[in-house]
Amino acid sequence: MSAPRIDLRVPTDEDAISWHRVFDDPEVMEFFGGRSSELSVYEELTARQRRHDAELGFCLWTVLDEDGEAVGFAGAQPWPHTSFGPVGEIEIGWRLGRAAWGRGYATAAARVTLERLRAAGVGEVVAVIDARNERSMAVALRLGMERAEEVTTASGRKGYCFRLSPAR
Repeated sequence: MSAPRIDLRVPTDEDAISWHRVFDDPEVMEFFGGRSSELSVYEELTARQRRHDAELGFCLWTVLDEDGEAVGFAGAQPWPHTSFGPVGEIEIGWRLGRAAWGRGYATAAARVTLERLRAAGVGEVVAVIDARNERSMAVALRLGMERAEEVTTASGRKGYCFRLSPAR
């Protein structure tokens, strides 16, 4: 299967609404607390991603499908927690609405992310994935990431930290 055509853009104010809409699904949020956050959380998240892009050259970008519709996000950001997990490291991640699952978007977007991280001079990335999230672990493995240490996820569950040097 060839890679699908996707685009990644720095999130706009309107993307907060799109993210809130496509993530308002218990299946999508299964590994992130089970339900979507309030719109204000996505408004703050998209604003933070715009700052990351301006300051670091990367962020969690909005994933656009071949029709230009926002279907989720993918990209990288500094690990957002200070008391657990890979503190001080750059985390790569992806979350797509259910309608976009199984179409290759997550892997395609993560590969573009790795190219952009290389260009920004990032040496290593991590992905913290819930131990039950087989789909995300499969994406990490397709990227060439290696499962490293066991960690606790932001939702307090068992997870794995996958690692990769983007220079690979």
